[in-house]
Amino acid sequence: MYLELFKLRELPFRLSPDPEFLYLSQAHARAKAYMESTVWFTDGFVVITGEIGCGKTTLIETFLRELQGDVVVAQINQTQVSAIEFLQSVLVAFGFKPFKMKKAELLATLNDFLIQQYDEGRKIMLVVDEAQNLSPRVLEEVRMLSGVETTKEKVLRIILAGQPELNEKLDAPELEQLAQRVRLRFHLPALSAPEMHGYILHRLEVAGSQGREIFAPDTFDTIFRYTGGVPRLTNTLCDTSMLAASTRESDRVTLDDVRTAISELQWVEYASRTGARLMRGVHPPGEAERAFHSEPPGAGASSGEVPRGAPLARILLATAGHTVSEHELHPGRLIIGRTAANDLQIDSRFVSRHHCQIVTTAHSCVIEDLNSTNGIYLQSKRVRYHNLNDGDVVTIGQHELLYIDERARAHRSTGEHAHISTTVLPEN
Repeated sequence: MYLELFKLRELPFRLSPDPEFLYLSQAHARAKAYMESTVWFTDGFVVITGEIGCGKTTLIETFLRELQGDVVVAQINQTQVSAIEFLQSVLVAFGFKPFKMKKAELLATLNDFLIQQYDEGRKIMLVVDEAQNLSPRVLEEVRMLSGVETTKEKVLRIILAGQPELNEKLDAPELEQLAQRVRLRFHLPALSAPEMHGYILHRLEVAGSQGREIFAPDTFDTIFRYTGGVPRLTNTLCDTSMLAASTRESDRVTLDDVRTAISELQWVEYASRTGARLMRGVHPPGEAERAFHSEPPGAGASSGEVPRGAPLARILLATAGHTVSEHELHPGRLIIGRTAANDLQIDSRFVSRHHCQIVTTAHSCVIEDLNSTNGIYLQSKRVRYHNLNDGDVVTIGQHELLYIDERARAHRSTGEHAHISTTVLPEN
C-alpha cells in the first residue's frame, strides 16, 4: 500500500483493536483505571459504555494484556446467546468442555471452579464485550454469578462493556437487582478536537513516523468535523486520505486529499449524520460516570450534564502543614493517584499511579486503597478500607487528606439550633 512512500513500518490506521496503538485520552485513562480497580474489589461490577468505534475493545485488550499472572480471565465477545449458551461460553473460556451439561451442572461446575481458584489465591474475572446484546435472562445469570462468594468476600470480578443501549437495559424495572450490584457506570465519549489531533499523531508515531509531519496542519479541523472525534471514523478517514495522497505519489496529506477521501466515502459532517452534539472540550470530572451504591436507577447520568447540587463532603489536600487544594465530594467516586488521568493528582514518587479512591454515597464516604505500594494511613495505622468520619486525616506518602463531612456539620448545627430553641425561653 503506502507504507514505503510514507516510510512507515506498519499501517497506522487499521480498524482492528491493537493495544500497541492505544491512545489514552483523559476519559480512556479514567475508564482503564476503573477497570483496574475491579482486580482488587469484588463488591459489584463495572459497566463501561460508549458509542460504536469509541475504543472500548482496544481498551479492554490493553487492560487484559497488562493483568498479572494470578488473574484468571474469561473474555466473552459473542453475546447474542441464550442463558445456557452464555454459561457454556464462560466455562469454555475457563478451559472446560461443557456442551453436554444441563443448567444445574453448568452452575455447579462454575461455582466449584470459582471457589477452587479463590482458595488457590487467584483472582477470577469475567469480561463481557458487546454486552448490550445480552438478553434480560442472560443478564440475570450474570447477576447470579456475581453473587458467588466465600465466607469473606465475593469471588468473581465482572466488567460489562457495550453500547449506550446497555444502560437502558440495566435501568429496566425487571433488572433492578442487577443495577444495584453495579459499582460504577462510566460512559466513554468521543475524543475532543485536541485529543483527536494527538490521537492521529500518536498512531503515526507508533507506526514509525519519527515525528515527521504527514498530515498538514490545516487538515485536522476538517477531519474532526467529519468524524466527530470517534476513533474508528478517524481511522477510516485518515487511512483513505493517505491513500489519496499516495495516488499523487506524495508523502504528505493535504486538505485536498482529505476532501477527496470524504467524497469517496460519501460522508457528510458528523453532526448532520448523527444529530450528535460535538463535544469540543474535555468532559469535566464526574460528568460521564455514575456510582450506584445507594442511588436509584436513573440518578445521576451516564452522559451529559449531572445536576451536582451542594457537596456532601470535602477533602483538603495538604503537605508539610500547608493546604495545597480543596475538593468537593458528590455522589460517585474520586480516584487519587500520581498521573494526570486521576480525578485528584498528587505528583509525588511516594504515590502510586492509581493510589486510592473515595466513594461517596448519600449517607457515607469510604476511602479504599487500590493496592498502592506505600498504602494509606489513619492515625499511623495502615488501612485498606475505611469509612470516613468528619475530621479524619488520611496520610498518603508525604501528603495528608483532611475529610470534612458537610452532612455531619449540618446535622450538628441543626441540633444546636434545636437545643437553643428548647432551652432559651422568652421571659414572662
